[in-house]
Amino acid sequence: MASSLTKDSVRPGTPGSEKAFFGHPRGLATLFMTEMWERFSYYGMRALLPLYLVAPGGLHLSGGTASAIYAVYLSLVYLLALPGGWFADRLLGPRKTVAVAGAVIMLGHLCLAVPFAASFYVGLVLVAIGSGLLKANISTMVGHLYNGPEDPRRDGGFTLFYIGINLGAFVAPLVIGTIGENVNWHLGFALAALGMALGLVQYLLGGRHLNPKSSEVPTPLSAEEKAATLRKGLIWLAVAAVFYGVVGGTGHFTLNWALIPLTVIGLIVPILVIARIMRDKDLDAGERSKVSAYIWFFVAAAVFWMIYDQGGSTLSLFAKDSAENSVLGWDFPVSWYQSVNPVLIMALAPVFAWLWLWLNRRGKEPSTIVKFSSGLVLVGVSFFVFLAPLSVAEGGHKAAALWLVAIYFVQTVGELTLSPVGLSVTTKMAPQKYASQMMGVWFLAVTAGDSVTALLSNPAVGGVNLDKKGFVALEAVLAVVAGVAVWMYRNKVKKLMGNVN
Repeated sequence: MASSLTKDSVRPGTPGSEKAFFGHPRGLATLFMTEMWERFSYYGMRALLPLYLVAPGGLHLSGGTASAIYAVYLSLVYLLALPGGWFADRLLGPRKTVAVAGAVIMLGHLCLAVPFAASFYVGLVLVAIGSGLLKANISTMVGHLYNGPEDPRRDGGFTLFYIGINLGAFVAPLVIGTIGENVNWHLGFALAALGMALGLVQYLLGGRHLNPKSSEVPTPLSAEEKAATLRKGLIWLAVAAVFYGVVGGTGHFTLNWALIPLTVIGLIVPILVIARIMRDKDLDAGERSKVSAYIWFFVAAAVFWMIYDQGGSTLSLFAKDSAENSVLGWDFPVSWYQSVNPVLIMALAPVFAWLWLWLNRRGKEPSTIVKFSSGLVLVGVSFFVFLAPLSVAEGGHKAAALWLVAIYFVQTVGELTLSPVGLSVTTKMAPQKYASQMMGVWFLAVTAGDSVTALLSNPAVGGVNLDKKGFVALEAVLAVVAGVAVWMYRNKVKKLMGNVN
């Protein structure tokens, strides 16, 4: 498929290849296809996950427990992006790390395809580890294909790459979701493994087109550092093995012995990482001020993702039980709702890119702070919209599918207002010493938000029914208030940001 999309390069000497992919380095086709298939496997599995967890033919858990597992899983994926970047920087380099990641993800999906609960949870952990290894490094490899930040093709290359992400995410629920819901859950998970296998094979075959820089280890560990790292890792592994061995051996082990510690880690690690950066005496006053401003964006983003990521759990479980999942009398699987966001992203992202440029030329483009606060308000509005189908369901009726589509539409507009801006402001405000690590810090906002959801939904801790009108209204108000607060304090935040717009 990739080869049919290539043509002779209009710019000979492109790093790593004499061919081009829509005018871009040929290696972009390899990474495009790798990411597309990885997202196909990831989003297909994610669309099935909460439904399988509550299904009588699945694990038959409560909705609260299913939401907690789903949220912990998402938080782990983004938490592990930090060590994933470290692994490539210090041990294997991005290219080998992505290959290992693909194999781990494929193995994880195969474990999910085995009809045993223990194998299922092992599979979730493996997919989370593999996704963390891949997420931090494949985008770096895209950057390696270009002649530095000033290469005029660079932004266009990342746009094509982003299309690959959303193309895989769009198709996955339609294929994997349909098979999983209508034929067999484990066959659906097996299809996710097949998707990752296809992505891995073409990645290995197309590796010759990648920039040699992607094979380099930027800051390799010395022999002493490797020994120390291995020793510390084995000590922590032994502590965990002994602890859980005792808990299990005495008959006290339950799922929450894993869920609650992971939830707490997801809340503590972001705080510790930001605090460590703030305390770093190597930062000058300007850098410290920018980090202080960044905390505003980080907390606001955590609130955003706390609500946004419930689109795959709270909304999905509501649709399963209380929505009329049909269009013009034609029924469709619940998992298909997860294709709404990526198709909207592909349709609306170019519109927003054009809109910001159009406003900029007229001197009317909203500031970073205004865009960010708008995203927060919009995700709050999406949950105000959610109150309507909840009211319909309380009346004993099935809510129309278009209510769910409307919620996803508003959330997608909010995402396009906040997420790209968050990525951009992260790179702009990063202290020089933490230029590479700050993208991992941005991902930790997702970890923090999903960890809050896990804590609230877990019956053993909070046990809040996330699909009840009172709590949905509370979350909606929280997001809107947070958005308004960011806007009200925009001058203070702007002053802390210094020369960053």
